[in-house]
Parts: sequence; C-alpha cells; structure tokens
Amino acid sequence: MATAKTKPTLITPLDGGTFISLQKSSNEGDLSMETKLHLLYDLQQTDSKIDQIHLLRGELPLEVQDLEDDILGLSTRIENLTNETRDLEKQIAQKKIDLDNSKSLIEKYTTQQNNVKNNREYDSLSKEIEFQGLEVQLAEKRIKEFTFTLAEKKSALEAALKLLEDRKKDLETKKRELDSIVSETAKEEEELMRKSDELQSQIDARMLAAYKKVRSNARNGLAVVTVRRDACAGCFNKIPPQRQMDIASSKKIIVCEYCGRILVSADFENE
Repeated sequence: MATAKTKPTLITPLDGGTFISLQKSSNEGDLSMETKLHLLYDLQQTDSKIDQIHLLRGELPLEVQDLEDDILGLSTRIENLTNETRDLEKQIAQKKIDLDNSKSLIEKYTTQQNNVKNNREYDSLSKEIEFQGLEVQLAEKRIKEFTFTLAEKKSALEAALKLLEDRKKDLETKKRELDSIVSETAKEEEELMRKSDELQSQIDARMLAAYKKVRSNARNGLAVVTVRRDACAGCFNKIPPQRQMDIASSKKIIVCEYCGRILVSADFENE
C-alpha cells in the first residue's frame, strides 16, 4: 500500500511554523492585499535587477580586495627584510672591525714576547695571543654565517619586490575593469536602489522582514515568485489547483509549502 507524501514543515522567519502573524498584519492598514503583493513583487523585481548588476561585477571586488591585502602583506614583508638586511650588514661590518682589532693585538703581543724579561710575562702574552686567535676564528665564523644569511635575505627581498610589482600591476588592471563596469552601471544601480528604498517604505515592517529573511536564505535571492506551469517558479514543485486559485485571487498571502517563498499570480508578470 502506497504511503501518502509527507509535506515538509514550513519554518518562517516570524512564527517558527506559519505565516499567521504576517497575514494578520498584512490585513491591517489602508492598502489592499493585492496592492501589498504588487509592492512585494515590484520590490523583488527591483532587487533582482540590482543583483544582476552585482553579478556582472563578478568576483572583481573580492579580487581587488585580495590584491590590496597581498600588497599590504608584501609591503610589510619588504620592510622587515630591509631592516633585517641592514642589521646583518651592520653586524658584518662590526665583526670585521673586531677581526682587525684581534689581528692587531696578536701582532702587538707577538712583538712584546720578544722583549719579555721572564717566563711569567711570556706565558701571559701567550695566553692573550691564544685568546685573540680564538676571537679571530669566531669573528671569521660569524662573518661567514652573516654573509650567507644576508645573501638569502637579499634574494628574498628581491623576489618580494618583484612580486609586489606584479601585484600592483594586477591590481591596477582589476581596478580599471571594476571601475569600467561600475561607471557603466552606477546610474542604473543608483536609480534601482532609490526605487527599492521607496518600495520598502510602503511595505509594513513585518512583511518586509519576512521578505528579507526569505530572500537571504534563497540561493538566487528570490523571495517573491509567480506560478508557472502549475508550479512554484522558485523551487518548481507542483501547486494544487485550489491553491492556485487562492494565489490568483491575490486576497491573502500564499507561501510555497516546500521553499517558503511568497507566491503571486502569473498576471503580475504581464502587469
């Protein structure tokens, strides 16, 4: 025996289960239900056109932002590498001075050894010469290490500078593309935004809140759709004939039982 198809429970942004509160508030005021539905439909059409303009820009705004972040990060890295390079150069220069000083002392103590009067002075000078010899070895080792690290830092700095130059060129290109699209659509978008604000000002708060909630949850941004070929134009599920008659009368809010979108008569498209 076939089991009856279970309809999903509709969760709305208002009551957690039904649109009763929305229907109640929509019956209040001077505007007829049909007028309110027309306002909602017009708002949806306007917002959809705004969405199309944003879609035309594609990922460009995000790409521009990513490039700007990359450039900022690279600039910080270059600054750090530059400071590290300067510090290494200073350390190498200091170690070279230390190396020269130790060699001079070795030469000095060696000369003094030739003029000592006893073994005690000779041994003391020998220890100084040995110590300065160790200082020479240490300075040479540090110079070698610092020179190697300096070469790595300079190579990394050169690569970062090259990458920064490339990123700046990419950013300039992306900004030109984005500015071109924005300039072409700015006037149209401004007019649409103004129209959207005007329509929203005529719709009561609860109905507008429901519209925005459904719209934010819909993948294509559609909160108000018509009935096409006996089905919801949002999710394409079939709508019973009696329900279609209620939708066509435009006397109350009818919500799709499957996707939660507000349904309006197909005649709205023609009007």
